[in-house]
Order: sequence, then C-alpha cells, then structure tokens
Amino acid sequence: MIDRLRQAVNDCFVGKKEVVEELLICLLAGGHVLLEDVPGVGKTTLARTLARAVDLSFGRIQFTPDTLPSDVTGVSIYNMQTGAFEYREGAIMRQMVLADEINRTSPKTQASLLEAMAEGSVTVDDRVIRLPEPFMVIATQNPIEFVGTYALPEAQLDRFMMKLSIGYPDPDQEILLTRHFLEGRTADTVEPVLTSEELLRMKAEVRQIRVADSILQYADDIVRLTRQESRFSLGVSPRAMILMVRASQARAYLEKRDYVIPDDIKAVAVPVLHHRVTLTYEAKVAREDVDAVIYANVLKARVPMV
Repeated sequence: MIDRLRQAVNDCFVGKKEVVEELLICLLAGGHVLLEDVPGVGKTTLARTLARAVDLSFGRIQFTPDTLPSDVTGVSIYNMQTGAFEYREGAIMRQMVLADEINRTSPKTQASLLEAMAEGSVTVDDRVIRLPEPFMVIATQNPIEFVGTYALPEAQLDRFMMKLSIGYPDPDQEILLTRHFLEGRTADTVEPVLTSEELLRMKAEVRQIRVADSILQYADDIVRLTRQESRFSLGVSPRAMILMVRASQARAYLEKRDYVIPDDIKAVAVPVLHHRVTLTYEAKVAREDVDAVIYANVLKARVPMV
C-alpha cells in the first residue's frame, strides 16, 4: 500500500520524490506540515494530490487579511424556528485541510488553528467539537520578505511536525510537468489507492515501531545540542524531540522495518528542527545556514550502537 501511495503521488507531482517522502512521513506519524516557497511551485497541487490518493475529505482555506477565526472554526447561529443556537461548521471540519498562504492573515486568525492542530478539536461557544479522523493540516506560506505577510509566532510554528521547501523543478521535470498539464493530468484525476480506514490502521502500526532507549538518548543529545549552540538564540522544545522520534518511526515504517535506527533520526532531524530554532543576530550577519548548523549538531551527537 505504501508503494502504491508513493507512486500515485509521484505520478502527479513530478520530480520531488524527497519532498513526497517527507510528506508521507508526516501523514503516517500524524503530524502537520508547513510548506514555504515562492508562489507557483506546486504547494497546493501536492496537498490536493495527497488528499485524493488517500480518499480523504479535503478543505481549503484561502487566508487573507480579513479572514476571521469563525471562518476557520465555524460559528453558532440562532435558529428562530427552534429557538436554539445551531453550529455551522467551518472549513476546518475536513480530514485534510489546506491552509493556503497562512501568513497572509492576522495572528488572531492564525491562532484559531492552534487547538485543532494540537487537540484535534475546536471550541465554539463553550462547545467542543471533535474533528474527523484522520486529520492533517498542510499549510503554505510565502517567504516572509513578500508583501502583505505576517510572521508566524513560535507557538504556531511548533505545532508543525516539519517545514518543507519544494523549490524549482529541473528543466526536464518542468517540461514533463507542463506536458501533464496539457494532457489534463491534474490532482483531480488521481485515483484513490487507500481508504481512510486503511490509513488509520497504518498509523496505528507506526506507533508500534520499536524505539530503543539508546535511540531516545541519541535524539535527546541532538535536542540538547541545539539549546547549547551559540549560533542559536532559541533552542528546540521537548515537543520537538517527541515529534522527531515519531517521525523516525514513520520513516522506519516506510523503509519496511519494525524498529528505529540512528539513520532514521538523522534523516528527519533537519526538517523537524529547522523552524524551531532562531539564529542569533551575529549568525544572521555572518549568513549562517540554519540547516547546516542543525546538521553539524547532529554529527556531534554520539551515535548509539543498536
């Protein structure tokens, strides 16, 4: 089923197999994804393709400066015939939600996603409404230097398991992508290869992947090194370690193993930790690369003998 899912997504979303792999890790690990890149590189297409391949209900929220929190969570409306308030669901009540250009809306509206992403529920007028299972948010944002953007607060960023960048395709891939468009091969033509029930069963199997104590110590060493790194003004939180280990379980599952090895931690460390650290002013002036600093810390950690 994993091979069929990979193939279905890669057939439509051409040339970015490593991004697809990391997205599948987040899907199986129950995490949310933040895609940051320039407009037009396929962020929306990737989200729609994955939703179609797994046959999940799909909702899209196009964030703008005037988007309200109630547009996301829903609102209670008074019914004059019954004399009671009725809940009208918002766009968040789908199994896969594309939060498009999330950094174009106000921090208040951005915060409306926090409870949904952390707890799998929304609260409207003291009423707690559970979200459908499985549930995943794929948010996209333009680089912060673009006009009309608001920087996501650290608390919001910390809810995303990974922050990914798609980048521009190679020339051959771009030609093939255009050919697929001319032939009408879009995300809407993708045939489902999994059901939501099968996905839930696979996610349960991921949680059973064995993680040795030595692997946990290895992950903790990496996390603590980020807190001691002089080029970071902010290290990562305990949630980062939890999500890094969960992502490593999903990667082991994709590799058809029932146990985690150090290479799994190494493979997911950078995309999981990237958006959780902050460079110091001196490091920014020196044009330090966040990913390079994180990977240097990964190499410093003592690799366990599994």
